[in-house]
Amino acid sequence: MSKNVIAKIRQELKSNIDQKYKEGSIRYFKEKIKVYGVRTPILRKIANQYFKSSIKRKNKKEVFGLCEEFLKSGYNEEATIAFAWAYQLKNEYQKSDFVVFERWLKKYVDNWGKCDDFCNHSFAELIFKYPELIVQVKKWVNSKNRWVRRASAVIFILLIRKRNFLKDVFWTADKLLMDQDDLVQKGYGWMLKEASNIYQKEVFDFVMKRKDKMPRTALRYAIEKMPQSMRKKAMN
Repeated sequence: MSKNVIAKIRQELKSNIDQKYKEGSIRYFKEKIKVYGVRTPILRKIANQYFKSSIKRKNKKEVFGLCEEFLKSGYNEEATIAFAWAYQLKNEYQKSDFVVFERWLKKYVDNWGKCDDFCNHSFAELIFKYPELIVQVKKWVNSKNRWVRRASAVIFILLIRKRNFLKDVFWTADKLLMDQDDLVQKGYGWMLKEASNIYQKEVFDFVMKRKDKMPRTALRYAIEKMPQSMRKKAMN
């Protein structure tokens, strides 16, 4: 039954390939990606349709097993479905699910799109439910895997909107401050930008103390939503 669902979905994905969109997606990523070329609204519709008709009655272990089958393929679209289905089970998350999610992150996330989708939804919801797991998340800043390091920042984007995790945001930004990878820089810059929506003065003060050594890429992201006068002062 499960294999039939996966096969049917893959057939639907192949039936909805948009060659022009596929070529644009490939150009959009710096790294090599594996895509069918299915537009996002169609992809979301397929994911929701099959979840309602075939997946929602399965237990969490079964659903996570199906998610992993999709992740193994390497296709961006199949990862989107996997992460969407995992997110549907957010009310059933347990602390022990961290082991599963961390394994998915380290083993299957191979571009910024997968990283941001996973860490802004399913993974962030797990950490919000069990904030004591932040201790484990903080270990990611030292990973050799660029996507794991990016994840250590991106995962706070949802969290900072829901609760005051500012100390953790600043701790993470400090640890990643001099990271040489531009996608990690953009990741923690984005995190600071989101924090500035709520804690503008605190983020501005943080940036001003580090602006001489913070990479310009991260700096521009961090101050993007601040008033022009503050942006000008930070970039001066």
